[in-house]
Amino acid sequence: MRPDDLTETRNLPLFTTMLNASFDALMHSAVAERFPAGYELIRQGERAEFLHVVVEGSVELYADWQGRSTTMAVVQPVGTFILAACVRDLPYLMSARTLEPSRLLLVPATDLRAVFRRDPEFAVSIVGELAGAFRTMARHAKNLKLRTSRERLAGYLLKQSRLAGGADRFVLQIEKRLVASYLGMTRENLSRALKSLEENGVSFRGHEVTITNRALLSEVCRPDILIDGPDPERTSDGVSLPGPALPPG
Repeated sequence: MRPDDLTETRNLPLFTTMLNASFDALMHSAVAERFPAGYELIRQGERAEFLHVVVEGSVELYADWQGRSTTMAVVQPVGTFILAACVRDLPYLMSARTLEPSRLLLVPATDLRAVFRRDPEFAVSIVGELAGAFRTMARHAKNLKLRTSRERLAGYLLKQSRLAGGADRFVLQIEKRLVASYLGMTRENLSRALKSLEENGVSFRGHEVTITNRALLSEVCRPDILIDGPDPERTSDGVSLPGPALPPG
């Protein structure tokens, strides 16, 4: 395992306040592995054996039912999944696969539960992480149930702008099919919604987004902190989509 992997993992909100001895014990049996693109890491319904830490690449969390599939989140470095199943020693509720060649640390769930019981600071961090994940999921459920697909897309673009420091131009870092699935839309509906929003102050060129009239776009989906966030405390971004990048130049 590379020293840089340990340093980046240690700096995650989940691990940053735990005792050094506890972190060393947790990492002692952890293994670092490389996986090709499209590799199935876990399947929903399987017993949780490892906490996964993404240190390179990206991983899609998804769920299946009756022949249908939906994207639940995309995890990028440095992020973890799926903590709740590991803490409770219960089956995974989601599956995971790599979107590109990726490198992950696999932390045995049994070791995680043992350290959780003896390190109060780590226990507090786990509770905070799970609480943050719950609030993110609750906001996402409200977004899906209370807004139309067009409103959801407008809200997503405004959030991406906020994550980019309020920039009017940014680049989506994931495929549009994943955005569509996460927002509860088909790719066809996403294309139509993107086209319709051009009348409301936003333009698209491939994955690059330009907000030309923020007020008009905000009228489509009025930002609401109880749906769109954010909360002030930072947690690992394991239950949402990754933020944008600024375009070159």
